Amino acid sequence: MAPLDTKPSGAPKGVWKSGKGKGRHSPKGRQFTDEAQAEIARLLGDRPRRRDLLIEFLHLIQDEHGHISADHIAALAVEMRIGQAEIYETATFYAHFDVLKEGEVPPPALTIRVCDSLSCEMAGAQQLQKALEDGLDASEVRVVRAPCMGRCDTAPVLEIGHNHIDHATPEKVQAAIAAGDTHAHLPDYETFAAYEANGGYAKLKELRERGDWEKVQEDVLSSGLRGLGGAGFPSGKKWGFVRMNEGTRYLAVNGDEGEPGTFKDRYYLERAPHVFLEGMLIAAWAVEAETCFIYMRDEYPAVLEILAREIAALEEAGIVEKGYIDLRRGAGAYICGEESAMIESIEGKKGLPRHRPPFVAQVGVFNRPTLVHNVETLYWVSKICREGPQILNSVEKNGRKGLRSYSISGRLAKPGVYLLPAGSTILDVIEAAGGMIEGQTFKAYQPGGPSSGLLPASMDDIPLDFDTLQPHGTFIGSAAVVVLSDQDTARDAALNMLRFFEDESCGQCTPCRAGCEKAVKLMQADKWDQDLLEDLCQVMGDASICGLGQAAPNPIRLVMKHFADEI
Repeated sequence: MAPLDTKPSGAPKGVWKSGKGKGRHSPKGRQFTDEAQAEIARLLGDRPRRRDLLIEFLHLIQDEHGHISADHIAALAVEMRIGQAEIYETATFYAHFDVLKEGEVPPPALTIRVCDSLSCEMAGAQQLQKALEDGLDASEVRVVRAPCMGRCDTAPVLEIGHNHIDHATPEKVQAAIAAGDTHAHLPDYETFAAYEANGGYAKLKELRERGDWEKVQEDVLSSGLRGLGGAGFPSGKKWGFVRMNEGTRYLAVNGDEGEPGTFKDRYYLERAPHVFLEGMLIAAWAVEAETCFIYMRDEYPAVLEILAREIAALEEAGIVEKGYIDLRRGAGAYICGEESAMIESIEGKKGLPRHRPPFVAQVGVFNRPTLVHNVETLYWVSKICREGPQILNSVEKNGRKGLRSYSISGRLAKPGVYLLPAGSTILDVIEAAGGMIEGQTFKAYQPGGPSSGLLPASMDDIPLDFDTLQPHGTFIGSAAVVVLSDQDTARDAALNMLRFFEDESCGQCTPCRAGCEKAVKLMQADKWDQDLLEDLCQVMGDASICGLGQAAPNPIRLVMKHFADEI
């Protein structure tokens, strides 16, 4: 068959060209300017263009410009040799990146984030935010709500730039703006020189020279230390699980202390960072980790600066090689407190929890066996190695052994972090924090963050420890205790908790994503549809991928059980 002649009739012989006969002036797709390309090259400097560093690079752009433009994304994609869509998806997953489309107006140079989690809401955060919005020029200052900043003991709290203002008032904000005081303030803390002078790192050096990791593991196990991020898994057992896997191994520190009401990790890191760092290096030695990743939440700028300085001091002293400790900065995503979501974020991706098995001890960072520990857990590893397991197992109260760092906030005279016996009850906790605020009566308490829900004041004799609260439909979690008084309602507190979960759900699974949203709508009714809410709780608990969706129903169920008169 003769070839089909597609030339129009009357066309001249030879090559047939359509249109104007002009070639493209640029490749297809979104373009970037020479200025953006030069700016990205300058910001990245001589850093390796590794895919796992994407979030760190996005921070560089955000810090420099106060936003991330489409021009920046296009130039960064070429610099890193990855797709623009991949960068956009990652950047828009995290709350602390302001991603702009073409033609969008950048946000004001200054942003104020007002915490609206339970302790701050009880202290007047909503009124504070409204006063700031009414009293400041929106073209110069942006005022937004934000989830817990880990400073519940000084509520209400806000962050102006990277400067946290405790017991915040509009007057304090105006003074900070006038003074240009928008940077983190570093507290006094024990430096490397001071820690080493007091015998610090001697134990690490001894173990590296002639230590037996199994003996250290046995000491940790016999102490009774359990994971203090909330899960409560026996800490020493993890080491053997990781070591049984051949090849490269890593250690990852979960410093994403995002559970509202929790601030114990910040408390220790702002005072004695090297106790934690030595514990981390001991654990890394025990599993022969090739790199230690510290994933620290972006809401702790002072801690990030302290760690950066003290890691540099460790490198200079020759205790670790340069780059052995890789400090990573979160970007505002509560879900990254879940260990597999944290690992995804360390790899420079969206913090979506992984399906398990396999578990991270087998397939963790870069698909290699990874030991994951919480900050406070490693703090105690260091203490146990230096002072012996009796530092924990010799303390006993109400049939429970060990110590707990309780983050205590709410309607109390002296909120803060208190180290108490693990068998302490809520009455012991309230007493440690100076009692209730004068004139207010104890009504209810949150024993372990919003994931644990609320218990009534009548249940005041339960030891606040692992395994003791489960029979009552709750758990100790991260020991984030928030105390409510007769000025508060349990239904409003539960709604605050579910709004937090609605905002922080990663959206990967429908039961959590749609369930939290539906729960918030149902809980705003004057009278709760308890049957429908219970059905919703059942589906969320059974079908959610990770602990966020599984635990989110707890505030609903416990309010229906113990505070039925309010709903």
